[in-house]
Formats: sequence, C-alpha cells, structure tokens
Amino acid sequence: MTKAKIGLIGLGTMGAALALNIAEKGFPIAVWNRTTDVTRRFHAAAGALAGRVMPTETLADLVAAIAPPRTLILMVPAGKAVDEQIAALAPLLGADDLIIDAGNANFHDTNRRATAGLPMRFLGMGVSGGEEGARHGPAIMGGGARTDWDRVAPILTAIAAKAEDGTACATWMGEAGAGHFVKAVHNGIEYADMQMIAEVYGLMRDGLKIAAPDIAAIFRDWNEGPLKSYLIDISAEVAAATDPLTGQPMLDVIRDTAGQKGTGRWTAIEAQHLATPVPVIEAAVMARNVSARLSERVAGAARFGAGGQPVALSVAALESALIAGKILCYAQGFAMISGASASFNWALALPDIARVWRAGCIIRSAMLNDMAAALAEDATRNLFLAPAFAARIEAALPALRQVVAAGALHGHGLPALGAALAWFDLMHAARGTANMIQAQRDFFGAHGFERLDGAPAPHGPWGAA
Repeated sequence: MTKAKIGLIGLGTMGAALALNIAEKGFPIAVWNRTTDVTRRFHAAAGALAGRVMPTETLADLVAAIAPPRTLILMVPAGKAVDEQIAALAPLLGADDLIIDAGNANFHDTNRRATAGLPMRFLGMGVSGGEEGARHGPAIMGGGARTDWDRVAPILTAIAAKAEDGTACATWMGEAGAGHFVKAVHNGIEYADMQMIAEVYGLMRDGLKIAAPDIAAIFRDWNEGPLKSYLIDISAEVAAATDPLTGQPMLDVIRDTAGQKGTGRWTAIEAQHLATPVPVIEAAVMARNVSARLSERVAGAARFGAGGQPVALSVAALESALIAGKILCYAQGFAMISGASASFNWALALPDIARVWRAGCIIRSAMLNDMAAALAEDATRNLFLAPAFAARIEAALPALRQVVAAGALHGHGLPALGAALAWFDLMHAARGTANMIQAQRDFFGAHGFERLDGAPAPHGPWGAA
C-alpha cells in the first residue's frame, strides 16, 4: 500500500470525523487509537473511504506507515495526555517530523511545548466546528513556525470549510500558541453568543409566554436578517424539536444546568491577565456556573419567589437587543486578541481571523464578512467604533436599554446582555468615575494620582496632616 500522507492519533468523535475528512479529500491517512478495537471498528465503518485509511495497532506501525518527513495529528484530551503522547512518539520520530496538537489545548501549554526543545517539529492548531465541522469542513487556526504551517497547508486548506467566496477557512495565526489562543477566544465568544440567545429565549418563554414552536419560528425569521448565523439556525431547530417520549417540546424536558469544558473560563481568566475586558464572556461563564447550582436556585425561588414575570416587550426589540449585544461581544473579543498580539509579540491579523470564522466554526455569522472588512480598513480601531457597526449599535441601542431595563424590573436575569450594555456605557464616557477610585487608593495607600491640569500633586490634602 502507498505510504500515508499524514497520520492521526485519537479516534474519538472529533478525531474520527477529521480522519474521514482527510481521506475524503484524497489524502491517504494512517490512524491509531490507544484501544485497538476502536481502530478496527473505525476502519470497518469507513465504507468507500476505507481504501485511503490505514489502521495500525502500534505507534511504531503508525510511524512506519507515513511517508517522511512525517506529520502526525493528535486528537487526544488536552493537558497531560498530550505530553504523554509526545513522549511516547519522541523515540520514533526524527527532527524533521511534525506533531500537530489539534485538541482544545490551553495556549500556555502550547507555548511551553513550542519552546521545550522537542526532538521533532511541533504545531498547535485550533479546530472549530464540532463533529459536523470536523467531518465536512472546520475552521482551522494554526500556531507555530510558519514553515511548518506551510508544509501541511495543502492538506489543512483542503479539509477546511470554504467561505462564500471560496476562501478556505484555515490560516496561520502566529508563533507558538497563537492558534490555540485564537481558538480559545472563539470559544469565549461562543459561550457569550449562546448565553445571549438563551437570555432572549427566556424572555420569550417566561416574559412573553411564547410557546417553543412559535419561538422556533421567530428564530427562523431572525436567521434571514442581520443575526443570520449557525447558532441562531440551530436554536430554531432545537426550539422546534419534539420529545419522542412525551410529545412535549424538547426544550421543556431538558434540565437547565449547562456544562462546559473550560475554554470559555480560560478566555475570561486570560482577559484579566491581559487587562482586556471581555465582560460579556465573563458573564456567560458565570451564568453557566450559576446554572449548575440547581438546589440553591430552587431554595432561592422558595424564599424570594420565582423571577421571570411578564414583560411588555416586542419581538423586534429582542432582535435589536441581540444584534447590539452580538456586536459588542465581538468587539470585546477582537480587542482581547489585539491585546494578546501586542503582549506576546504575535502580530495577529484580525481581518484574517474574522475571515477564518466566516464558515465551519460554531460562531460563523453573516456579520463576520462586514467585521473582516472593518478590521481590514483599520485593525487598530475598536470594532464598535467602525462606522458600519457604530451605526448598527446606534439603531439597536434603545432596544438593548429597554430589554435590559425590563429584565431588571421583572426578575429576568440577563447577565450577558446587561454586561454588553454596561461595557458600552463605560466605553463612551469621556469622563468616568475612576477619579473616585484613585482618590480612595491614595487615601488608604498613598498610591498617588494624576491631575487633569497636569500640576504636580503627589497626594491629596487628606494626607497633609
């Protein structure tokens, strides 16, 4: 059999889908899984693609099946498992062989591995799109040496999603952990977008007493306008679904406790280190954590009464509020990426990132074409100040204020939409209130401050005595 062009380790849901995608695009691939039966079953189920899939039973067999210089994709759980797999491969690979970590790695781990003096080449690669994306075309964000990316780019661009203009949604982001960093911010925005949709869904369900099938119709209508996106599309699908066991709307039988794998949390934590505020993402992470505290929420409802009282809001106002929240959330995310670019000396190209996110990934959205154009026009300007988006915010702002105020008055928790509005109001306050904080800090800690008139004033008069 002809040598494989590439190898893949880890035939879980994402790994198996990615391997079939590679084979389907015409690249022979060797695969290995820690459990040999999984490898055999995968090959047996590969159907017409089985001829391009080479199942192997040992790591040595896997390495031998790949044409040198070898490229191996790791699709294993982030963290310790990646380090263990690299260590197991080290005696079998040469200096020109390349390992690609395509899992949801913490970018700090990727930075460490990239500078650890490994005996082989190493790339970190963010892959977004879930199982469907991995199988038919994900968004791919590469990080590492540009020469290593260029070496595997023909395969990666072939398997990636394609935007409407035919451009592959796969590119090199920068050195070391840049690709995994961009993927983490993508996931943070994903958390925030999902939370804002959930908040609007809650207002329709509890505040306007709209039934799930009718909510589905509203989401379908929104998906024909500015909010057109994968997440709105699937929100319509899940709202329309019926539980086969009870005949009730599927949403009405799902427990309201949301899980998470940590990437949104990583984004929120890293934003604090970079001093690049992403309050909508932070609110979304908080909301997921609160959702898990079901017994306390039940006790709270028993003590203080259930929230979510009827509200006088139009569906059009909810749509406009969601448009504003989405723009403000993306503005925060791109500002965070810009801050990381400066902090880590990555020179991340914001327009390229927006283009990569246009298809394949979970946050793909019609707005990203306009965002890419705005960022190409001036990548140093915060997205909410770009003329096209500033105009959209102005048009939607009254609705966002109305929705957040109604939520507060009638007991609907809207942490993400509320955070978007609060950030916006802080960001257009030419004179804020941090002068009070600086005075307080000087009073109790003699930290000093700057005067508006520039006059020397090491401390305030409260310390004169």
